Amino acid sequence: MESGPAIFTGTVFCLFGTGLLTWTASRVRQRMPVAEGVNPVASITLAGMVAVIFLALGAWCFTRL
Repeated sequence: MESGPAIFTGTVFCLFGTGLLTWTASRVRQRMPVAEGVNPVASITLAGMVAVIFLALGAWCFTRL
């Protein structure tokens, strides 16, 4: 009964983390800004860290099944 919400939450976290990481990588590869008006290194670092955190949270949710 409790595995349904864990599966849903883990999937959402993993999809968001993957999407953010893919988007950040494509912006960096095209030499476009990740965030307007922000230091490029800081925005790349922050977006990458948030993506990895969401992927880790998704993996943690899947280990709770």
